[in-house]
Amino acid sequence: MRSGVQRQRPEGAPQWPQGQGCVPPFPFPVTLRVNKSIPYPKNPQTIAEHIRKARGLRKLTQRQAALLLGVAPFTVLNWEKGHTEPPAMAVPTIRRFLGYDPYPAPTTLPERLLALRRLHGWSIAEAARKLGVDEGTWGGWEQDHVILYRNHRALLARLLELSTGEVNQDMRVRWNQLHQTDVGTDE
Repeated sequence: MRSGVQRQRPEGAPQWPQGQGCVPPFPFPVTLRVNKSIPYPKNPQTIAEHIRKARGLRKLTQRQAALLLGVAPFTVLNWEKGHTEPPAMAVPTIRRFLGYDPYPAPTTLPERLLALRRLHGWSIAEAARKLGVDEGTWGGWEQDHVILYRNHRALLARLLELSTGEVNQDMRVRWNQLHQTDVGTDE
């Protein structure tokens, strides 16, 4: 075909392509969107449900929520489906997005350590570095391991704004639970 010369359509051929989904081309891009209402739980229990509810109330797509959260849309999908849990580093942004802290108030020492990391957006390595301990040590504390050294207990008490006595008492209780023996059973 030479420039400037158009082929003529054969006689009897349809004017537009008749394939499924074909429409006449527009001289500008066209995107058709329907804002569907997003079903969400009334009383969210998990971080995934909290994010989904906030997105639903604001009528945001996952892509729009991802832009606000600074992550990929696929990440929001994985969080909402419960496939992955947001890392502690993402929690400060999620808290700003939600307007509140979605996690329950911590009650145990390990929960308090995790809540502190989430509050500041620290990884385990960052939290350990700030306290001056090995990251395996911090990770063990979050997994409810007994804190053996008094100087570590004192550091944690200061960090968590607790008295050293409270931390020591918690460790005594856990130590006793771990090392309980059945006294009085004769065989």
